[in-house]
Amino acid sequence: MAVQSNINKLPLTPSLSKRGKGEFNSQVITAFGAVYLLWGSTYLAIRFVIETLPPFLSAGLRFLLAGLILYAFARLKKGESAPLRKYWKSAFIIGGFLLLGGNGSVVWAERYVPSGLAALFLAITPLWMVLLEWWWHETRRPSLGVFIGIGIGFIGVWLLMAPNLLKLGTHSIHLGGALLLLFASLSWSIGSIYSRRSDQAKSSYLSTSMQMIAGGILLMLMGMLQGEWAHLHLANFSFKSILAWIYLIIFGSLFGFTTYLWLLKNVGVARASTYAFVNPVVAIFLGWALAGERLDAQTALAAFFVLVAVITITIYHKEPESN
Repeated sequence: MAVQSNINKLPLTPSLSKRGKGEFNSQVITAFGAVYLLWGSTYLAIRFVIETLPPFLSAGLRFLLAGLILYAFARLKKGESAPLRKYWKSAFIIGGFLLLGGNGSVVWAERYVPSGLAALFLAITPLWMVLLEWWWHETRRPSLGVFIGIGIGFIGVWLLMAPNLLKLGTHSIHLGGALLLLFASLSWSIGSIYSRRSDQAKSSYLSTSMQMIAGGILLMLMGMLQGEWAHLHLANFSFKSILAWIYLIIFGSLFGFTTYLWLLKNVGVARASTYAFVNPVVAIFLGWALAGERLDAQTALAAFFVLVAVITITIYHKEPESN
């Protein structure tokens, strides 16, 4: 199935000019800047949200509201037709992998893992994407440079999983939270690759809003299964948590998520996933500056290996050609 190319303009990312798909014109640079900086800040915002708000319900309502706003904009402002039923099937699959499996796991894991470290674990996403593309025969066998990058990345993950291994760490990491973050990166990678090949509405406004609505519903269902409604006490919600939640709706979902999906379709998986080696830098700095999160020597060494791995993979990995 050919990748859809008839993509409407997104709020922060107008259509590519005639210079060609994937070239770094002003629109693409703006889109990358939004994903790099905005998403880097969302890890700390998530931490602030879950201090007093239920994890899955707050995440689900966040994406549901953002999706409904974008859906209304597409239908009323852009005059888009109602989507076909088959498009909702794709939306729930993509929303399930990206938002329930990906974002939902991060939200839950940040109850046990500092926001900066959570972002660092998510930096291995390009490793999963390369391996999955190869496994699904979307690209030829990765080059030696890609395999070297994958090996370096796993060394970084190993250092993160065993913070006292080299006697450089000052605290241990929650194993369950770390494994959940690894699962989040895998789920996000599956959803990202599937989204490029799935049958979706041609309007990016419409398809993105549908995915957020679907993912929001799935997250809220998970929250109900976890019994979060029973522990929902509005009086306990802090102003900081509410403000962070609103920030996530506007900048994490409406701007960040829609821009990421636009980049996937216009510059490819490998380039779009380079956000993974910028987000941890932003997240670690913000966590240290605003939340007192510690950065020890072994974490810094692990970060170095992970970021070198992602850069290496990005340089040597060739995007699969569209059919």
